[in-house]
Amino acid sequence: MKRLGSFTLFLKQLFVNRESPRVYGKLFFEECIRIGLDSIFIVSIVAFFVGAVSAVQTANNMTSPFVPKYIVSLIVRDMLLLEIAPTFIGVVFAGKVGSNIAGGLGTMKITEQIDALEVMGINSVSYLVLPKVLACVAMLPMLTTLAAFLGIYGGYVASILGGWLTPEEYIYGLRFEFIPFNVTFALIKALVFGFLVSTISSFLGYNTVGGALEVGRSSTKAVTNSCIAILVADFLLAQLLI
Repeated sequence: MKRLGSFTLFLKQLFVNRESPRVYGKLFFEECIRIGLDSIFIVSIVAFFVGAVSAVQTANNMTSPFVPKYIVSLIVRDMLLLEIAPTFIGVVFAGKVGSNIAGGLGTMKITEQIDALEVMGINSVSYLVLPKVLACVAMLPMLTTLAAFLGIYGGYVASILGGWLTPEEYIYGLRFEFIPFNVTFALIKALVFGFLVSTISSFLGYNTVGGALEVGRSSTKAVTNSCIAILVADFLLAQLLI
């Protein structure tokens, strides 16, 4: 409970004694480049191959001649939208971005750079953390959208090259009984996961005490705690919204 109270007070510090909007605008775009653009490659590779593997495994397990072939692309579509794109990519995001945030803030903490900001009268929590939170909340839904598209395309490539479906059958399955809310649901999950990863990682990095060893431990804790928070939030959102 003490840790939860400290985390709540940490979040409150994001919105007090803020700098001018122009300062945050510049920092926000810098964080978007560092957090979002630098994650595109790993997200693209993971999403494409996970989509391809999902299609291959689904096609191999559908042995009944009474099940239409287009069901393969329908299953790949729903798996990508409901779980793989938001949740799986959220975990990858926690590993790459969460550890980076915690390590960066932890290093600033032990080298007293954060103390120097406080001495200058700057709210270090708001100045350093708020742009990271906004950038994560903005970029993870975009990465999730990209992952969903590339995952479905990976399934398409694997299905066609493997000879399981024709292009017409795959596209028909994608359109069959499509529920538009699934896209909204995936984006809501990505937004929540972005907030959790950024705030948890920032909290652990900002409160690092000690030396380089403790910075490494904070990074590891940031990834572990962010992944747990993503899975718990995933369960709660599924219960509330589906």
